[in-house]
Amino acid sequence: MTSTVDPISLPQRTASNDTEIDREALARLLIEIARNVDPDYRARLDAVPSADPRMETLRQLLVSREISELSRVTHLLDEPEQLAAAVGGVLSSAAARAPHTQLGEALAPAVERAVQRSIQKSPRTLTDILYPVFLPAIRKSIGEKIDQTFQSLNETLRHIFTWHGLKWRFESWRTGASFSEVVLKHSLIYRVEHAFLINRNSGLLIAHVTADNATSEDPQLISSMLSAIQDFVKDSFNEKEQSGLDTIRFGDLRLWSEVGPFATLVAVIRGNPPEDLHEIIRDVLLRIHEECSQALVEFDGDSSQLAGVEAQLQTCVELKQEESNQGFPWLVVALALLLLILAGGWFFLSWQSGQRWQAYVSRLETQPGIIVAEQKIRDGQFYIAGLRDPLGADPQSLLSGTQVDPDRVHSQWQFYQSLEPEFVLKRLTASLAPPVSVRLSIVNDRIVAEGEAPNTWIDRARAAARQLSAGGPLFDISRVRDVSPEVREAEHWQAYVSRLETQPGIIVAEQKIRDGQFYIVGLRDPLGADPQSLLPGTQIDPARVHSQWQFYQSLEPEFVLKRLTALLYPLNSVRLSIVQGRIVAEGEAPDTWIDRARAAARQLSAGGPEFDISKVLDVSPEARAAEHWQYYVSRLEAQPGIIVAQQTERGGDFYISGLRDPLAVDPKALLSGTEVDPARVHSQWQFYQSLDPKFVVKRLTASLTPPKSVQLSIVQGRIVVVGEAPAAWINRAQAAAEQLSADGVVLDVSQLHELNLAELNYLREAIQATDIFFYSGKVVPGPEQLPVLDRLADQIKEFAQNARKSGVTARFMLTGHSDATGRETANASISAARAETVRALLNKRGVAPELLLVRGAGTFEPLVPENSQTGSSTNRRVSITVNLD
Repeated sequence: MTSTVDPISLPQRTASNDTEIDREALARLLIEIARNVDPDYRARLDAVPSADPRMETLRQLLVSREISELSRVTHLLDEPEQLAAAVGGVLSSAAARAPHTQLGEALAPAVERAVQRSIQKSPRTLTDILYPVFLPAIRKSIGEKIDQTFQSLNETLRHIFTWHGLKWRFESWRTGASFSEVVLKHSLIYRVEHAFLINRNSGLLIAHVTADNATSEDPQLISSMLSAIQDFVKDSFNEKEQSGLDTIRFGDLRLWSEVGPFATLVAVIRGNPPEDLHEIIRDVLLRIHEECSQALVEFDGDSSQLAGVEAQLQTCVELKQEESNQGFPWLVVALALLLLILAGGWFFLSWQSGQRWQAYVSRLETQPGIIVAEQKIRDGQFYIAGLRDPLGADPQSLLSGTQVDPDRVHSQWQFYQSLEPEFVLKRLTASLAPPVSVRLSIVNDRIVAEGEAPNTWIDRARAAARQLSAGGPLFDISRVRDVSPEVREAEHWQAYVSRLETQPGIIVAEQKIRDGQFYIVGLRDPLGADPQSLLPGTQIDPARVHSQWQFYQSLEPEFVLKRLTALLYPLNSVRLSIVQGRIVAEGEAPDTWIDRARAAARQLSAGGPEFDISKVLDVSPEARAAEHWQYYVSRLEAQPGIIVAQQTERGGDFYISGLRDPLAVDPKALLSGTEVDPARVHSQWQFYQSLDPKFVVKRLTASLTPPKSVQLSIVQGRIVVVGEAPAAWINRAQAAAEQLSADGVVLDVSQLHELNLAELNYLREAIQATDIFFYSGKVVPGPEQLPVLDRLADQIKEFAQNARKSGVTARFMLTGHSDATGRETANASISAARAETVRALLNKRGVAPELLLVRGAGTFEPLVPENSQTGSSTNRRVSITVNLD
């Protein structure tokens, strides 16, 4: 059924507020239905009647139920509490039934805004929520990064100076990778042999994968043992943190464990794995949880729902890094050797060039007239600067033979005048133009002029010498002679006179030149040379020489020897000769000749040389015995400390007497080797003290007992004392020197210095300032004096030790004192007893008894007057005095 009735146009009205139903739309709908039912109904309505009972009835019949539901829902939406209760009852079921993607997209904005507001309102709440989750992960990540850093550093340091390190550094340069990455690539050799996936809650083995050629026992048993070890550690150490077993190492085998929400992945690794392998294993575990999270939660021992897990674990056991089996890098080695050879060649050529330059510089520095002020090498060029005398060698000419390239040498020389003698000689030669008869030479850094020259040239030379003396070498012109005839004749005459003065037997008393004539007067021995015969060759005219000679007998040994030979007529067995200015006769002769020789010797002894006939032997036995005896006597006389007063030979026996120092040698001991029969010798010796320096030194050493710092020695017959000694010992030595000076012995103490005892003065003053006090009538000090005694003992021992190091001996005088109470004899006894008591107490404290001396002073040395307030108690004491020897 169709209708041809035109639609009714009704004015627009807003929907009613009571039921929220568009009444106008409903009216138009109902009118349209009526037209379709009754085609003859053609009424045209411009508006819906405000009240039409029929329409209301129809509305109730058609939509009354929907209108009531809509009213209930509208009321529910207008009440927030009821709406919230209604939504909360169905929200969980709706979220469970809704698709995850749509639900996430729908809830994401609201959840993000809620979380954002919560963080803005209270950031600490989110921190408290995330702290237990992220802290272990962050700590583990930081620990792995630190381990990775140290592993990289250790491996890099271990291989940095090895051949592999050099090869790997070249590889780093070639590939562009860092050196540490290349080191880890070659040094961290490892292989993952097993991968275990273990349920975290039950400890059951989910899956196990083994690499090729890897062996192991029951995987389930291994899984159970790992879980048991983890539980044991947690229970034993009360570990509450939700973490698991991390690393186990046994020899070359390592077990690395990564813990997930529902399962733990354990990798068994052989070798030295890199720390970043943790990330790879962790990524595998995360993929397993993403793909099989529900199956992992519901795992009860059946692995059929987790068949794809083994494929993921297989990627773990395929992880490995094997040592490269590449051949020896001959190309790298050849390249390195080539570079080393080139570098070595360059260094050698540079060194050789520097050595050649230094040799050239050294050669310049040894050249006279050249001073090198500065020299350097820069950019392959050589630079040198200094001073050069124009007369010196040319530095450029010295380059030849040094193999230094002249084009690379840049020099800068300043001219100056050198004071070297050879250059000064050249300048003097050029300025003075010496004549041919004058020769200039260098002698011991002096310029010496020799020869003959006129006065004018000599004057110029003297002026030049004065100018040179300011800073140059000395110019000696004393050997240049004036060439005038008078000077030549005077020189020839002086040469003749000097020749005469050297002749034995001629004494020149006077000589002079007057009016071109030469006069000479003197003495001449008839056996000497004739002065007139010495004139030839002297260029002196004999006619101009006037001489007057007086004859005399010269005492020159050679003339005396001639006269003795002519006088004595020595036998063939006797030989006369001159020995050190003496005339010595040697050999054998009869008594008559020896007597004549003795008479001649006595005559000569007045002023002539000594005539020694002691070596002429008498051929008779008595003479030989007398000679042996005289030898023994001479030997005795030569001994220090023995004085022979008288010696005779009578009746075949020998008698001798004299003085003998007890320190001298025994005269009988000297008889051996003299061929004198000891039974025929009768001696009588008186003891005396010899003043011979050797004996005096021995007696001084025994009497003065010098300290180790003093040395007595004999210097040119004098006794010299050198060193340091205490003042007391020096006083004793000076007293001994005064006593010996009266006997003619010199004891020199001028080099003796007082021993510097400044280090001991403080201790000496401290010791001498210490007193030990006693009660009245007591010889033992009270207990309050014991610390004083302890301190005093330590000071005395220290002082004695330091004194020994200084070469002196310390002595300590303990003097006892008493007050004036009682009799004087009793006070003297008690004072000595107090000193003895202190000595015993100090000895008990380690002080050597030989260092301590005691005396009793009684009341004669009071410290304070007795009539004072503290006189008696202060005077009852023992004082200490320090002496040095």
